[in-house]
Amino acid sequence: MSPIKQSLPFTVVTLVLVMMTLSGCRGGSSEAAEKSAVVSVRVADVTGGQVEEIPLRFSGIVRAAQRATLTFQVSGTLKERPVELGQMVNPGDTLAKLYNPALQPAQDSAAAKLQELKTQFNQAQREWERSARLHKRGVVSEQNLEQIAARRDSLRASMATAEAALSEATHLLEESVLKAPFAGQLEALLVERDEFVSAGQPVMRLSSPLGREVEIRVPAHLLSHVRVGMELPVWQVQDRNRAPETGTVIEIAQGSSIRGELHPVLVSLPANSLSSGEPVEVGVTPVRESAVTVPMLAVVRDATGTSVYRVSENVAHRVPVKVDRVIGERVMVHPGELQPGDQVVYAGMTRLVDGDTVEIR
Repeated sequence: MSPIKQSLPFTVVTLVLVMMTLSGCRGGSSEAAEKSAVVSVRVADVTGGQVEEIPLRFSGIVRAAQRATLTFQVSGTLKERPVELGQMVNPGDTLAKLYNPALQPAQDSAAAKLQELKTQFNQAQREWERSARLHKRGVVSEQNLEQIAARRDSLRASMATAEAALSEATHLLEESVLKAPFAGQLEALLVERDEFVSAGQPVMRLSSPLGREVEIRVPAHLLSHVRVGMELPVWQVQDRNRAPETGTVIEIAQGSSIRGELHPVLVSLPANSLSSGEPVEVGVTPVRESAVTVPMLAVVRDATGTSVYRVSENVAHRVPVKVDRVIGERVMVHPGELQPGDQVVYAGMTRLVDGDTVEIR
């Protein structure tokens, strides 16, 4: 075998080893380049935005959401009151009866008058029917027939008036009986038996146990800090160690031009939480806008203006900002694209350009 053939396998092995070495070197250098492309930086949070102040407490009294002060629509003497204070009643239950000596006779008189007019109308109708037959035979003149028809129509109109009077008298008589408009508990009896009651005078108060609410009154400048549906803390005055209940704003009064006037805000309370009549305090927390600030070291100034590097998902993006003033070691800027909670670079910016991948130290 010749010396050339013996050296061929050795040459091939040598070439393979050289290629593997070169490829290894190339891979190592690409990994090193990739690693060197990640810029190591330090970041700080953007501060500012909405700031909640200490809750202001406004006092109120818990009351039933559905309540009514019951009155009679007629005057008279209270003769019956078959209910007691605190009693539960159902819709339609009789609560009190009033005696007025003119109500029953007025209804009887109206009924009698209506019956009289009905009798006269029926007679006039029969008379007109007879006269109409005689008119066809020429016995009754056209003028007499028209007079009979006019009298009949007049009685029909009077009968309608009498029906209205009877309905009014009946309703007034029914108003002498006070009935419960809804299911609830009697929380106040304002008139005793045999006392004279005027029309519209409060007789008793009825409240439903199904819902509770509290009304507070707040200054006009706080109306912008509450809205319908907002949840507010409600503290019990008699037990301040108890955790507050959570109420919901259901009504807000509109602002008024009267200086210094307090405006009602109605807050609904959770079921089975507080009893009617309990004193409570409702917290209203004012919210104000705080200035957006960034560290002074985070601001970069160049020919195009001032900007900061905001980091999102380990990528730095250059965001232009407008500086208002310096506050200690921070500067106040217009929000623009920056939001409270964003992270901005304040160290390691010398080698940083827009879009670089960063490593937060």
